[in-house]
Amino acid sequence: MADVIEAGAARTDAPPPAGRPYRAGGSGRFTPYLFLAPYLLIFGVFGLLPVVLGVWLSLHQWDFQLPNRPFVGLDNYAELFSADSVVYADWWQAVRATAIFTVASVPLLVTVPLGLALLLNRAFPGRTFFRAVYFAPYVLGVAVIGVLWRFLLDANLGLVNRVAGVFGLPADTPWLTGMPWAWISLVGVTVWWTCGFNAVIYLAGLQDISPELYEAATMDGAGTWDKFRNVTLPGLRPVLLFVVTTTVLASANMFGQSFLITQGAPGTETRTVVWYIVQEGLRDNDAGRAAAMSVVFALLLALVSVANFRLFRYRED
Repeated sequence: MADVIEAGAARTDAPPPAGRPYRAGGSGRFTPYLFLAPYLLIFGVFGLLPVVLGVWLSLHQWDFQLPNRPFVGLDNYAELFSADSVVYADWWQAVRATAIFTVASVPLLVTVPLGLALLLNRAFPGRTFFRAVYFAPYVLGVAVIGVLWRFLLDANLGLVNRVAGVFGLPADTPWLTGMPWAWISLVGVTVWWTCGFNAVIYLAGLQDISPELYEAATMDGAGTWDKFRNVTLPGLRPVLLFVVTTTVLASANMFGQSFLITQGAPGTETRTVVWYIVQEGLRDNDAGRAAAMSVVFALLLALVSVANFRLFRYRED
């Protein structure tokens, strides 16, 4: 009887025959794809399909109010680079406005949150409270931020000019209708609104840096700047890549602040690319031209993202 039990145990513990894949619990090789199927379905419907439809629209003269939508090939793209077209000047004006906002806001949204994170990473009374205070504006929607700051920055009735007058400063600054005040307003509001998010990301990255590295640097006689340059920044390289990439993309896609706060003023100086695309596609019912603008703009942002990844790429040491 004991020999039979030992033989059965030996057969149970024996490895599967050569050439036949072992399937634990009866699961097959298609099981991972079944788990991925919901995501792939959502990505295909809400991610890939809109891209394909956008490219298809860009090849047509697509007016929602007309029954015929003729195929025009690359004409919608050619108009964006032809000085004789009706959209050339407005398109490049929007690109210029987007570039101004991105160049002005990204350095502040990368450095200011980093400074806040370094301060909030220290131990001091009320640290949790200040972390919540700096992050609190980010939970508000762009509609709330836009309406709030439009009233605060109003040249005649706004609280900002009233407070400035109390302290003897100019009380008639055209924050919403003059240049460069309109850009200062948009950049300042955006930094105030979103810097808390980047600060939280930096905080998470700082807490992943081993304290032993700072202790070793101190023993070697490194000062505060040397620790920041040789320990903190290298440890934050992946975080910096994420923050810079997402901040550039978010700034380039700015729409709500300009639409609600300055309303493109003065003139169309603060009308960004996304706003112009929305205007062409929804107000003027030219979805084909708007789709072509979207494709070109997406390619520009892709090039910027690739350049950013190459700038922060890891070096094999």
